[in-house]
Amino acid sequence: MSDTPTLTIDTADIAAAIRENLEGFTPALEQSTVGRVLEVGDGIARVSGLPDAAVNEMLRFASGAVGLALNLDETSIGAVVLGDVEGIEEGQPVQATGDILSIPVGDGLLGRVVNPLGEPVDGKGPLSNPIPRRMEIQAPGITGRKPVHEPMQTGIKSIDSLIPIGRGQRELIIGDRKTGKTTIALDTILNQRGLNVNCIYVAIGQKASTVAQAVATLEELGAMDYTVVVV
Repeated sequence: MSDTPTLTIDTADIAAAIRENLEGFTPALEQSTVGRVLEVGDGIARVSGLPDAAVNEMLRFASGAVGLALNLDETSIGAVVLGDVEGIEEGQPVQATGDILSIPVGDGLLGRVVNPLGEPVDGKGPLSNPIPRRMEIQAPGITGRKPVHEPMQTGIKSIDSLIPIGRGQRELIIGDRKTGKTTIALDTILNQRGLNVNCIYVAIGQKASTVAQAVATLEELGAMDYTVVVV
């Protein structure tokens, strides 16, 4: 006769243990409002099913892309896709985040290359101590602004002598392609070294190789210490 031990299972004890664990279990529930993509094209996605969305609210697509709710109609929303529209298709779910568009600010952005949402794209890791700030805020009134009283030297003698620029002043650089607009901007940034001026270089419609060359120039000459590049 075999001496093989017999395994005895007490189903009552197992059921009691399961019941005890279930009684102490609280599921993590998260409420969210989900709509659907009606159509997408030219960087704009039309979304339905989000009646409570606010202007400038950030929407999250199934592809991971972020949209900005701008045109609010009675039955749909026109959202600007902030990023690549690849992967966004008709019928996909869209989640309302409840967050108004904000971007990180602070000294941690200096020396970094970021996208328009302030997310680093230079492979140097996350930003240091970012402070979120809404994109759309009320601009200070005229009386609350400091007057333009201090010149900003560009380092280009013809500009500094004939049409000097003040700190805080807006100045448009306009011209045909390949006429040196980018060179003027980069030379001005390089000339601010040691003058307690932070610079933001925004590359609009430029090739990745051109941006990489500009960043390399700024890094080589130590200008990235006080500069943020947005691509």
